[in-house]
Amino acid sequence: MPRKLLLPILLVGLLGALAWMPLRQAGWIGVAFGGDSGEGAAAPVGLMTTPSASRLVPMALRPAPALSPLRRGFEESVDLFAYSRELMMWAAAGDADAMWLLSLVQDYCAGFAADPAGYAQDTRVIAKLGLSGGAAMLSARQRVQQRCARFVPQDGFSLPVIVNQRTQAARAGSLAAEAALLAMDRPLDADDDYRRELVRRVLDSGDPFAFAAIAPAMGSVGSGRTETLGEVSGSELSEIAWRIASCRLGMDCSPDGSMMTSYCVNGGICSQDETQDFSTFARDAGVPRQGEDNVEEMVGTLLSHTGVEG
Repeated sequence: MPRKLLLPILLVGLLGALAWMPLRQAGWIGVAFGGDSGEGAAAPVGLMTTPSASRLVPMALRPAPALSPLRRGFEESVDLFAYSRELMMWAAAGDADAMWLLSLVQDYCAGFAADPAGYAQDTRVIAKLGLSGGAAMLSARQRVQQRCARFVPQDGFSLPVIVNQRTQAARAGSLAAEAALLAMDRPLDADDDYRRELVRRVLDSGDPFAFAAIAPAMGSVGSGRTETLGEVSGSELSEIAWRIASCRLGMDCSPDGSMMTSYCVNGGICSQDETQDFSTFARDAGVPRQGEDNVEEMVGTLLSHTGVEG
């Protein structure tokens, strides 16, 4: 039987995609890495000097700058396979941020790694269809293919693995991983007091990764839980506000960044204007005109906890 062609659904609304994106790779995402894809072990990517065991300091015991070299590597590395190998060295020494970043690499590359040949074939078919927004989608898919080129199905990406990886990262001290587990409905603790405290810690941290990770929990799935999740929760606009706040705190929300790329590749939500960043695009595609002031007010409320002006 011929392989089914997995084409993105181009007509879904942005708000629906916002709610769907965190689990879009269910059954595909993971953090286990197999062999070296038939190649020699990758050399360090140059973002940080290759650490020796004696010089590694676990992230839980040192500050985690929003734009640390390791974090910048997630957006800047042209070879995410090599970058993942560097992360592994830090993660093996107990670095919680590296553990978290490994899960982001797998999330970004999962669709390609599941079937590299099929992914490339789908890209060629999309190119021939001449779809509206096709140029943006092709560009995004090619970007993923280039950055993820050395991952293969044998790397074993799966949902249980990513949950396990993020649980390890959270227990090692990664606030972003804790937030992501809450958004996946797999919190470290199911108690409402824990959820309330976690939201407070994310707000106080000013960590853009944590803001972006917790955003899905603040969407419509959190409706009626304002007492636990806070005043900016319970609607699609709330989720957008959390994501825009993460952009203002330093998350890469640029046209070629991972956030915009993932929306386009995995959700078929591609901007017709290739110069738009996430904040601009979200307002154009997902915020009704009468809701713009509400979103801006929500963003200001969130950022007031961080000391960053809205």
